Amino acid sequence: MLKEKIMDLMERSDFMTLSTSVAGNSSAANVYFSNDGLDIYFFTFNPTRKAVQIAFNPKVQCVIRPDGEDGIKELQIDGFAKKITDTEEKDKAREAILKVTKAFSEYMHDDFLIANDVVGYYKIEPTVIKYVDFFAETQFEWIEIPDNKPSVISELLGNVSRTIKYWMTVVRAPFLTATIAPILLGSAIAYKQFGTFDWSIFWLVLLGAIFAQCGTNTINDYFDHKSRNDELNKLASPFNGGSRTIQSGLMTPANMLFVSVLFFSATIGIGLELNNLLFGDYLAMSILMYLGLIGVFLGIMYTGFLKLAYNGLGDLAVFIGFGPLMVYGAAYMQNQSVDPITTLLFSVPVGIFIALVLFINCFQDYNADKAANKNSWVVRLAGPGNKANYRAPFKVWKNLMMLSFTIILGASLYTSNLFTLIALLPLLIFNFASKKGSSWLDQWEKEDANLQQLPYELLIVNVSTIGIHFLTGMLLTLGFLLSTWI
Repeated sequence: MLKEKIMDLMERSDFMTLSTSVAGNSSAANVYFSNDGLDIYFFTFNPTRKAVQIAFNPKVQCVIRPDGEDGIKELQIDGFAKKITDTEEKDKAREAILKVTKAFSEYMHDDFLIANDVVGYYKIEPTVIKYVDFFAETQFEWIEIPDNKPSVISELLGNVSRTIKYWMTVVRAPFLTATIAPILLGSAIAYKQFGTFDWSIFWLVLLGAIFAQCGTNTINDYFDHKSRNDELNKLASPFNGGSRTIQSGLMTPANMLFVSVLFFSATIGIGLELNNLLFGDYLAMSILMYLGLIGVFLGIMYTGFLKLAYNGLGDLAVFIGFGPLMVYGAAYMQNQSVDPITTLLFSVPVGIFIALVLFINCFQDYNADKAANKNSWVVRLAGPGNKANYRAPFKVWKNLMMLSFTIILGASLYTSNLFTLIALLPLLIFNFASKKGSSWLDQWEKEDANLQQLPYELLIVNVSTIGIHFLTGMLLTLGFLLSTWI
């Protein structure tokens, strides 16, 4: 009898309130649904807050109450939600939801949204369903569905994997290549020069630099939230618009700031330990102390207080911090001495490449940056009109790319290290990205251009720029190692 009453309420309802939560950040949304027995299907866009929270915590609660029901009669449901990936079940969910509402039909059948995994179908498998009827003799009844509960081991493993994924999202782990490449290159230059290598120093330097970037990334998210820059960004992607951790309800702004302070504190702590090991005193005014202070200063001021990124100085800060500063610092730490000319020559292209990663990402950020008065060089060069003119900034991207490869060629010949010429191989990626970008510009400038979809078509150039930076840094490192070993 209870199951019949539950099914009756479900069949007479098409709307539910869905509640999700991650790290104490709760979210509620009203969504149309359709049921398959006791299982519940609903549609949403994958970038929405509820969808992102489900990816990190599948435990949900929902309330179902039919329209026009006298008194308080509803279903309160605990369960686990998951994104449907099976094609047949996606089709089943779509058709079931379309019978309830046609409101999202246009988006459900949009090839662009489907191809870019924007539209999503979700399934809630209830573990407890409480039937509430305040006018009945028994006001609360419930059933449990133990088959829908994951095993203890499965739940623990899921929690571990989601926790790892969570922190990788918070710190933007895929972009840590920006630190790994220059640290490896600087260390290889020192090894080439002196023929010795201290692994303990290397790991401390690498860890300190990674913590510094994590601190920079998280404080950048905090200040871009405070300026509303990330909130205004309607064209966010994995490569632009920040981590979206705050916007998706994965972490509060206060906690984001606190995490940033922890990362910078860890960087400072490692720096002081290195200072003591290499220069005999934690507070010795050494080159390391100066490099560390400059690095932390640039990381905080990129979007905070001085707002370097908002005043057209962000690209320069990134170039210095992730180019000469890191390469020279990693090299110097090995033997407290380094060939400054060699280090500078090879650090400049690495610094330019990583600055270009930020630069090309600003193409998609143009509208949000302009609205938030974030005057990046893309905003300045693309003009003040309603439709950005990307010709000038794309020309800058191409010219700086070619300049960087030219510097690598010149540096290799100047230092008589022909092994580093292998770092010219990413020219093939540059050629590919340049053609893709030029073709994209032609599409953008058409009168009937779809200005909502086209920015996503540029993502191949964003990816290529990241690949060029990391691959070039690794090949330069390999070039120095080969010249040492052979």
